[in-house]
Amino acid sequence: MNITQHEPQNNNEYRGVLIIGETERGNMHRVAYELLNKGRGIADACGENLSCLVLSTENSGCEELCKRGADQVYLMKSPVFAAPEEVLFASNITAFIREKKPAVVLIGATHFGRSLAPRIAAALETGLTADCTDLRIDEEGNLEQIRPAFSDNILAHIKTINRPQMATVRYKEFREALPDENADIRIQEIPPYIAEYPDVTIEKIISIGDMDITDAEVVVAGGRGIKRQEDLALLWELAQVLGGQVGVSRALVDAGMASSNIQIGYSGSRVKPKVYIACGISGAPQHLAGMKESDLIIAINNDPSAPIFAVSDYGFIGDLYEIVPRLTERFRKKGGCHEV
Repeated sequence: MNITQHEPQNNNEYRGVLIIGETERGNMHRVAYELLNKGRGIADACGENLSCLVLSTENSGCEELCKRGADQVYLMKSPVFAAPEEVLFASNITAFIREKKPAVVLIGATHFGRSLAPRIAAALETGLTADCTDLRIDEEGNLEQIRPAFSDNILAHIKTINRPQMATVRYKEFREALPDENADIRIQEIPPYIAEYPDVTIEKIISIGDMDITDAEVVVAGGRGIKRQEDLALLWELAQVLGGQVGVSRALVDAGMASSNIQIGYSGSRVKPKVYIACGISGAPQHLAGMKESDLIIAINNDPSAPIFAVSDYGFIGDLYEIVPRLTERFRKKGGCHEV
């Protein structure tokens, strides 16, 4: 057996905090502002700079990143970044990190970020902690990465020996950094390290809708109580009246009745809407982990002992096939979510 030994890493070469600013359809994803808030605290605790890297076809709100706390923004601007192709993005980000050597790299735990981050970490031969809910600096100046484990029953505290220390951070976990109109604007435009990746070709881009479920202020979610895929139309109708979005539990995804893009829970998306209406959802811990911090929770279930009622503000005990249409009609007459 051959064992390859790597030279010990000189961690002193790595300085500063780097945030990857994700864009979607030319706009900066708001998770970047949350990362700036947390990243600013980490950088200040270490006495280091906070920088952002943006890969885009245009400026994509780079000035706003400076106003919200970034000391330096690097804009890798090229038409090749028009489509979210992970291999091309990861290759360029990896090359940038190898050159700049940041000690900490933070990426939003969005659908794209969750696919991108492992590729970068693997290429850099460093660790990655996914879906962090908190980040701290210990007494030795190392990043302490905190994330839920075992269905949110415990919190794991993780440290990375190698550099950079990488983490993806849950969206809507931290407050957004507030803008300062008097902040210095420092934006440096740089060319891509790799302008094309011939081994990967994008044949078609399929949109899953204009609204990201994590941004929805109203979520109407369905669980095992939904008997057939076509019955999801009941939820879509209610969501439309309330100006919201439909979500599902893992049971419906596993049954092939819905896409994983709208799955809510420990293995899906985490949502914090103003109103969450759970229809036919029993309230398993894995699902509660993704929605329990909603401002107002309304549960509809024919089982009065269902755990979902323990976290709900209001509950309807009965058949969702009778209650949901009545709610839809009620809200339609009253003018939508203003009456919730």
